[in-house]
Amino acid sequence: MARQPTTTDAFNAIAEPRRRQILSLLARGESSVTDLASALGVRQPQASKHLGVLKQVGLVNVREAGLQRFYRLNGAGLKPVHDWVKGFEQFWNESFDRLDEYLKSSTDEELADDQSR
Repeated sequence: MARQPTTTDAFNAIAEPRRRQILSLLARGESSVTDLASALGVRQPQASKHLGVLKQVGLVNVREAGLQRFYRLNGAGLKPVHDWVKGFEQFWNESFDRLDEYLKSSTDEELADDQSR
């Protein structure tokens, strides 16, 4: 099965690590393309291309001020990703609870072994 285009939805857009980095930077606040490119260590056209994908799927909003463009995170666009990940919350909570129980029982057994010596 062929992979869907990056502009299909948020999942495909964030599959690229550089775009996830951009979202992390924008979570701190609005930023210009130039500042994002500098923070990422890429050229401005590369940053603009990634921002275009993120904008097309609704993950960022853009504001123009003269010749500059400022981007900000659109948290609502991440809702499908959040909802999907949230479905694993019970799994992880149960896994960590089991690990906690195992560690407590192992510690109790080690203490009992040490005291019996």
